[in-house]
Amino acid sequence: MAKAKSKKIDVSVVVPMMNEEENAPILHEKIHLAMDAWDREYEIIIVDDGSTDRTFEILKNLAENDPHLKVIKFLGNYGQSAAMAAGFEYATGEVIVTMDGDLQNDPKDIPVVVEKLHEGFDVVSGWRKNRKDKLIIRKIPSKIANYLVRRTTRVSLHDTGCSLKAYRKDLVKNIRLYGEFHRFIPALGRIEGARITEMVVDHHERQFGESKYNITRTFRVIMDLTTLNLLLKHLTNPVHFFGALTLIFNGIGFLSLLGFFVAWITKTLSPDEMNIQASLILLMLAAGANFLFFGLIAETVVRTGEKRDERMFDVTQY
Repeated sequence: MAKAKSKKIDVSVVVPMMNEEENAPILHEKIHLAMDAWDREYEIIIVDDGSTDRTFEILKNLAENDPHLKVIKFLGNYGQSAAMAAGFEYATGEVIVTMDGDLQNDPKDIPVVVEKLHEGFDVVSGWRKNRKDKLIIRKIPSKIANYLVRRTTRVSLHDTGCSLKAYRKDLVKNIRLYGEFHRFIPALGRIEGARITEMVVDHHERQFGESKYNITRTFRVIMDLTTLNLLLKHLTNPVHFFGALTLIFNGIGFLSLLGFFVAWITKTLSPDEMNIQASLILLMLAAGANFLFFGLIAETVVRTGEKRDERMFDVTQY
């Protein structure tokens, strides 16, 4: 059961973590050192995303002696976006800072990005300008993904994949995350009119454990980016997007129907060819009708709102 806090929390530090038993106690100590030296009221929320090693056991033991620490345990591995969403839900700070649990982000940068946020921004994104990762596995896929994200979202960040970011609470509390959408929070914030900037932060080589990232994640990012592109363009009026598809398919269908009557009158097509053309006409008109219904359903969802999914996790705080 959560303890009541008598003081207002200034900063919530949210850290997704999976199989980081060696990094967990070190990161916990480094966050404390950075925040205690800064003299702000803070809390640390670490989300154990279905670890199969001793990570949760270590975090639970740390929480027994640390009133600043909340530990959230997932019953399975649901991914970084789900972990961040859980952290956002339980965060009480006016500013929420996210970072990785592998010690590659430096907790000393937390006060820096928060102070930048207080200059009048809603999102401050870290930029790992001197990135300490392998070229083929991490750097090249990241450059490709960053380029695609910039072109699609028109949010000019050099490093959208950097987990070290600072957000105003009111912004992230209204953003729903799934898939790989945690890296697109600035773009989702742009829909809400967020003021976004970036700043260079430190980055370190991984010392313990194994990276959870590989080149296949680039393809998942591309799929989520396609979804995001539709959201950015048609979130408020999805019927416009589906309506355009309806006009295209119905237009092709009606033109084909006109050609069918001309061919029937002039007898320029054989019976088999007429049957094929009639089937194509029906297919185009049916596709147009389906897209129209999809648009109406999407419009209804947008207008009525979606219920949030109940996540399968437990919260432990001592």
